[in-house]
Amino acid sequence: MSVTICQSMGFVVSALGIGGIIASTCMDQWSTQDLYNNPVTAVFNYQGLWRTCVRESSGFTECRGYFTILGLPAMFQAVRALMIVGIVLGLLGLFVCIFALKCIRIGSMEDTAKANMTLTSGIMFIIAGLCAITGVSVFANMLVTNFWMSTTNMYQGMQNVQNRYTFGSALFVGWVAGGLALVGGIMMCLACKGLIPEESRYKAVSYNASGRNISYRTGPYKGYEADPKTRKGVGYEEAPRSEDGRRPYPSKYDYV
Repeated sequence: MSVTICQSMGFVVSALGIGGIIASTCMDQWSTQDLYNNPVTAVFNYQGLWRTCVRESSGFTECRGYFTILGLPAMFQAVRALMIVGIVLGLLGLFVCIFALKCIRIGSMEDTAKANMTLTSGIMFIIAGLCAITGVSVFANMLVTNFWMSTTNMYQGMQNVQNRYTFGSALFVGWVAGGLALVGGIMMCLACKGLIPEESRYKAVSYNASGRNISYRTGPYKGYEADPKTRKGVGYEEAPRSEDGRRPYPSKYDYV
């Protein structure tokens, strides 16, 4: 029962994590404009992995996608790749995990096959969570670097100062979702051990004696001696004996 609960909880937690990774990847607020020095502004900028948006004070929002790939920084493209890999592995892990659940019976599938599928899905969830956490952390590092460079230019009195950007809500969603996927994958790996049958955990080793080590000991031949009690049976007739105790003709027992 505990194995089923652990496996089911791992599936639910992993599903929440994969859903959060998908939501984080599609969100536009990966970086938001810092309003620390300018709390009152008519325009608010925020950026995502796929497009950049501008929101006016009137409530009108306009977004423009990144129409080029070559013009984007290499680290930005790496973050995109990590998030996509995490989503693909997570969806594959969910598909495998559905058939590996102990509470679901499909044909004559054995527990060993379910254990292998559970371990496979757990490893996929762990890799997906690590990809999401790594991608979000790389993007956050980029924001921190650009933030302090913009702050330094601002204090040096440069006129053409760009807007500073800080962490958006999508980063926190990605961190939490990656952690949930990682925890769910660990729970699936722990549940795999309980699904393995007891008899298959230890493989019996049979020892066969080699023909060279077998020694045969010969002894004197002993002829067949029938038990006199069992000589008489159905259809057996004893031959008549003479006065000296011998039969008039030899019997087959006289040659023994």
